[in-house]
Amino acid sequence: MTVDVVTLGEAMLRIWTQVGERLTTAESFRVSVGGAESNVAVALRQIGKSSSWISRLAADPLGERISQEIGRHGVDTSGITWDSNSRTGLYFVELSAAPRPVMVHYDRANSAASKMSTQNTDLSVVDSAKVFHISGITPALSASCAELSQAAVIYAKSKKIQVTVDINYRSRLWSVQEARQTLSKMCESASLVICTREDAKDVFSISGAAEDVVKELSNQLKVANVVLTDGAVGAYSLINGRVKLTSSIKTDTVDRVGAGDAFAAGVISGLIDQNIELGVSRGVAMAALKRGIYGDQLTTSLLEVDQLIAGSGREVSR
Repeated sequence: MTVDVVTLGEAMLRIWTQVGERLTTAESFRVSVGGAESNVAVALRQIGKSSSWISRLAADPLGERISQEIGRHGVDTSGITWDSNSRTGLYFVELSAAPRPVMVHYDRANSAASKMSTQNTDLSVVDSAKVFHISGITPALSASCAELSQAAVIYAKSKKIQVTVDINYRSRLWSVQEARQTLSKMCESASLVICTREDAKDVFSISGAAEDVVKELSNQLKVANVVLTDGAVGAYSLINGRVKLTSSIKTDTVDRVGAGDAFAAGVISGLIDQNIELGVSRGVAMAALKRGIYGDQLTTSLLEVDQLIAGSGREVSR
């Protein structure tokens, strides 16, 4: 079986409040599933790309909930392994309206996914892929996950499979020094790197004009294709030596969590279609659509994405 994209990473149960409620006082919570790489796999399926997700889950009802949720979107979950001696990671989200930021509290230590290693993870799922995708969250979970992440990108490259890395730095998981060393090494196998302007500064000490930042990232990481996101401004892409800005799309946000993963999925779809610039446009549109949808996962269609790119979105669709 051939597949467009294979991703590797952790998914957790997300426990969250509605906008205006606080974790300390809420009397009820909603429960859903989220994780950077699984979010990417789901978003790709929404726009017609096939995807597989490799992970490790607790062999309990919570792990089964995660597997079923991701699988129902059409993502291949045959790469999941099960762990009877570990727990399911949780994270708590307090959605908010400006000026309060979204608050996130993690409870993921010693999760089943953090026990992934080269010994218990079968990378042969990657063999039939066009693209292998991973974020900087996965190697930050544990020493064994860092070793696996490095092995996975090397394995994919050895099979002549394109590798995409989303830097996705999480300061609560590891230090800047650890992230810089590990991710720089992983990016040696990458065909394309996605990075926020904040992560470029915090992890790689690169700042200045966005055009200069994206070029310096390319030089420092030795990756020809780099996409730099710059908040409300948009995304700067360096492709074939040329920098282009794709402006962001104004949106009313109900839930910003997962928007970066939706963006990454769009970019990756362009890599598959041999048109990264189109992929960046899709990514910007998909991130905007995601901000208007509750939960981590983007549920949309390629038609909706194309309409938004074309500017034909309507306030009411009849």
